[in-house]
Amino acid sequence: MTVRLLPAVERIAVPWKNGGGVTREIVAGPPGAAMDDFEWRVSLAEVGADGPFSAFAGVDRILTLVEGAGMDLTVGDERRRVETRYVPQGFPGDLPTDCRLLAGPVVNLNVMWSRGGGPAPTVTVVQPGLPLAVPVGPAVLIVPVEGTAEVAGRTLGRYDAALLADEDAVLRAQGRTAVIALTRRG
Repeated sequence: MTVRLLPAVERIAVPWKNGGGVTREIVAGPPGAAMDDFEWRVSLAEVGADGPFSAFAGVDRILTLVEGAGMDLTVGDERRRVETRYVPQGFPGDLPTDCRLLAGPVVNLNVMWSRGGGPAPTVTVVQPGLPLAVPVGPAVLIVPVEGTAEVAGRTLGRYDAALLADEDAVLRAQGRTAVIALTRRG
């Protein structure tokens, strides 16, 4: 059983692959994976202007709006309005994706994984309230996206994260909190 803390203040802003925004990686697998060889990756993406998203061949995404008014996306030929915060939205990361901001910059929680290499991650945003048993799995990431949360005896501020590996834990969310169940291969 392990708990790895991933403080938000330690994240470095890195330009997107296409230069259209910045991302702050929370964690990726396997450890040390780069942008072109990850099995899964979780980050916060800051979108400051209209334009295309970076394409990732063979990758799927789950995007969750956590700040701002939203975006009007065109994914392939499908138009998708993303204007409700805390609602995970999945789409292929290799389809051309264009973004038009609705009313200024946004921040998205972005979960990406290599297609065909195992089950897809699940992203659930829980509301504050009663204590919640965290699903036990090879890797579960907890990220408060509004307010704070307590898990495995640690208090997390907004955008801090805790990566739990085979850990029995209870989540006490003081604000909306993302619970991301990841799958490790091999």
